[in-house]
Amino acid sequence: MSVANKVLTIGTAAIASGAIALSAAPAKAWEPSHPIEIIVPAGTGGGADQMARAVQGIITKHNLSKQSVVVINKSGGAGGEGFLDVKNSKGNDHKLIITLSNLFTTPMATGIPFNWKDLTPVAMMALDEFILWVNAGKPYKTAKDYVDDIKSKPDNTFKMGGTGSKQEDQIITVALEKATGKKMTYIPYKGGGAVAVQLVGNHIDSSVNNPIEAVAHWRAGKLRPLCVFDDKKLDYHDKIAGDLAWDSIPTCKSAGLNVEYLMLRGFFAPPGISNDAVAYYVDLMKKVRETPEWKKLMSDGAFNQSFMTGDEYVKWVAAAEKTHEELMRSAGFLAKTN
Repeated sequence: MSVANKVLTIGTAAIASGAIALSAAPAKAWEPSHPIEIIVPAGTGGGADQMARAVQGIITKHNLSKQSVVVINKSGGAGGEGFLDVKNSKGNDHKLIITLSNLFTTPMATGIPFNWKDLTPVAMMALDEFILWVNAGKPYKTAKDYVDDIKSKPDNTFKMGGTGSKQEDQIITVALEKATGKKMTYIPYKGGGAVAVQLVGNHIDSSVNNPIEAVAHWRAGKLRPLCVFDDKKLDYHDKIAGDLAWDSIPTCKSAGLNVEYLMLRGFFAPPGISNDAVAYYVDLMKKVRETPEWKKLMSDGAFNQSFMTGDEYVKWVAAAEKTHEELMRSAGFLAKTN
């Protein structure tokens, strides 16, 4: 072999070797290339809105994404506006929606062409609690005091404020009516923040707001929690209002109100996005959950810190859908098409 041919052979081998090394290099993981939208299918100030904006702030503060995050409220049609937006954004891997129970209740109550299966499940971030709240100026010290007063008055004397119609707050209200044997006047508002303000102003007699929606008013001495709609007391011990902590609140069951309800706080994406994009968002949410700001949010809002992804998340959502269908049917809230 001539020197020239020898050099050519060596050079060709080197090029081939480089090509092999190049092809063996792992492909770069998917990342967003422009801002990420988080759709909130509810009004401002409520639990979903607060969590979405907390996630936005955490991602920004800790530089967890190279792209910015934008929170957009689409509360029209009991959140149907937001759900249909995401359903119709097939393949858009730069959009997420944070969910609450209207994921189930809105299509069941309205008959809109939407089901959670139209979306891509990403992650359950937590489960949210519900608490029976009254104005701190009212004489009720316990849930029993409240129930006794309701029972002593004519039907529809008490005004219960809640987020939306035929959604979780009104479902719980119907359950309370059955437990007390008395009808209430249910007044719907756009979000939990507005509900809390109405209760502070004594325009309604009670609410079943999530902890995060009313904690600032409890801390300020404006509202009083009477009981939590869970089978156990909340496991948070830091003092919030004087000597009282979340674990100071008794269960509603202990007061003779046999009513329980927990709500999903989780993320979904549009249909048809890639597995790589889902993996990116799951990893992003795991990083969010590791921050001190997230831990403070969980404590401030007394959340049940369940976290699920993949098949486990899908199975939980499917079971929750069946539960809500039973609750909606019992309350007479199902659309005629259902």
